[in-house]
Amino acid sequence: MEEEVLGKAYDARLMRRLLGYMRPYRGLVGLSLLFLLAQSVLQVMAPLLTRIAVDKYIRPGAHPLPTFLDGYLPADPWNGLTRIALLYLAVLIGVFLTEFAQTYLMQYTGQLAMFDLRKQLMEHLQRLDLAFYDRNPVGRLVTRVTTDVDVLNDLFASGLVTILGDVLVLAFIVTVMFQLSPLLTGIMLAAMPLVIGVTMVFRRSVTQSYRRIRVAIAKINSYLQEHITGIVVLQLFNRERRSAREFEQVNREHMDAYKDAILAYGWFYPVVEFISMLALAGILTYGGLRIESGALTLGVMVAFLQYGLRFFRPIQDLSEKYNILQAAMASAERIFKLLDTDPAIVPPAAPRPVPDAIAAIEFDHVWFAYKDEDWVLRDVSFTIAANETVAVVGHTGAGKTTLISLLLRFYDVQKGGIRIGGIDIRDFDPLDLRRQFGVVLQDPFLFTGTIEENIRLGTEGILSEEVEAAAEQVNLSDFIRGLPEGFQHPIRERGSGLSTGQKQLISFARALAHDPRYLILDEATSSVDTDTEFRVREALGRMVTGRTSIVIAHRLSTIQRADRILVMHKAKLRESGTHQELLAQRGIYWKLYQLQYQDQEMRDAGLPSEAVFAAEGKKRQNT
Repeated sequence: MEEEVLGKAYDARLMRRLLGYMRPYRGLVGLSLLFLLAQSVLQVMAPLLTRIAVDKYIRPGAHPLPTFLDGYLPADPWNGLTRIALLYLAVLIGVFLTEFAQTYLMQYTGQLAMFDLRKQLMEHLQRLDLAFYDRNPVGRLVTRVTTDVDVLNDLFASGLVTILGDVLVLAFIVTVMFQLSPLLTGIMLAAMPLVIGVTMVFRRSVTQSYRRIRVAIAKINSYLQEHITGIVVLQLFNRERRSAREFEQVNREHMDAYKDAILAYGWFYPVVEFISMLALAGILTYGGLRIESGALTLGVMVAFLQYGLRFFRPIQDLSEKYNILQAAMASAERIFKLLDTDPAIVPPAAPRPVPDAIAAIEFDHVWFAYKDEDWVLRDVSFTIAANETVAVVGHTGAGKTTLISLLLRFYDVQKGGIRIGGIDIRDFDPLDLRRQFGVVLQDPFLFTGTIEENIRLGTEGILSEEVEAAAEQVNLSDFIRGLPEGFQHPIRERGSGLSTGQKQLISFARALAHDPRYLILDEATSSVDTDTEFRVREALGRMVTGRTSIVIAHRLSTIQRADRILVMHKAKLRESGTHQELLAQRGIYWKLYQLQYQDQEMRDAGLPSEAVFAAEGKKRQNT
């Protein structure tokens, strides 16, 4: 729905904000305006030169009219026409040079302004909280930074200044025509009501088409983003043909909308051309009669015909610029709405420094809901001592990952508080807070670049030796040494070409290379094979040494050596203790353990499959 609104053709508030992006380049804009003024004057000069050539040399009258070139032009027709021809050529060259300079300067200035705007948008998007991205599709945000900014570039490069140029040319033409012949000027202006009426009909038609085009483009962007990202699932379930048919329908909507716009442009320009020819025919008829009676010179008539051709061209251009202006206002509305969206997570006015040493982490009666009062965490309290390794387990949806999101302050709690070293995390700058943590997520994300660049992730202070040490620590070195380029091995988008285990190990190395005080593993081994899990489990002992660690896992095999295990169930903390203590309680953790290990123990004991099935049924019944 947001894409459908085109808004007003001109909004002073939005225009002031847009012109603010041109302010740093006002020198270039001013120079462009000077070239524009010169170009407008030169365009008016050419017909005047034609009129002088005709009235002074080709068909001089009994009483030739004085001109501004009388002192420069000789009486000899041949020499006079030669000089006028050279002046005409100079005017044409001047029009070419001034138009080139004006167009180049405004295009360049528009690109500079759009560079600044895109940079501001990207910086703003990186400051917004995760809750904002939960509500807004990625395809829509990409459209803001790409398509909408391109529309504004059209406004800056060929909209505002050229609108002013068209108005200047019209004003100069009407002024000169009125000086030459008020009656012929009246005939020319008599066609204006028809042109205005046709333009209004054209504008309404194109406005509707542009609205449909914008909606169709938004649908195409959204569809492509979703289906290209999910191409694996698409091919896995043989959805290619159905996806192609769905995309064909979305693509056809875009094509049909453009057809209507093409139709509008197809009839608009010929109709305006027809009206202009009618006006010129009227000038030719009336002017011919005036020439016969001696009240008008042939040179004035020829000049008027040339001005008539120039008169309607800016009007056609203004109609096109109107559509650019309207689309730009709509894009500006959407862009500024995004820029005016305040992030929910902001640093305090006077942030406190994060403790220099590893400190205790405390959750104090924390309540949290993503929406309204649909609580994901209910009155959760626990403390993690410095250098302690704590595991968090529980069924899907129990609130395990939410604990990490709150600790890293991607969201703020509704009730209670989270403290590090006795200081509420809301008193820290979020950037300083997150700099203390190394996080490995369930779904590893790699960027286009090299393995070393993905481990370093732009942190210049990490040396190559530290990158190699981190890879060695997580048992990744053997894999990297087997690559021809080693750490410079190129990685494609999202780590395409690497196995899930390899990508996960790179994520582990990335976390360790930054030498965090606090390490978080969010189900980091849930999507890797058994061999990789063993390698990670072997490295875990080295990874958690000297730092506070929080391990979220479904596989209980990776957390049995944790100093303490927290059991989450239905948004609450239900149990806490070591592996053996929780088994002795025969509670939720014991049931989870039974679900994961009883089958394996029975198979290792060589029991028949019927006994395994019977045990599974009994387990489910007990659970």
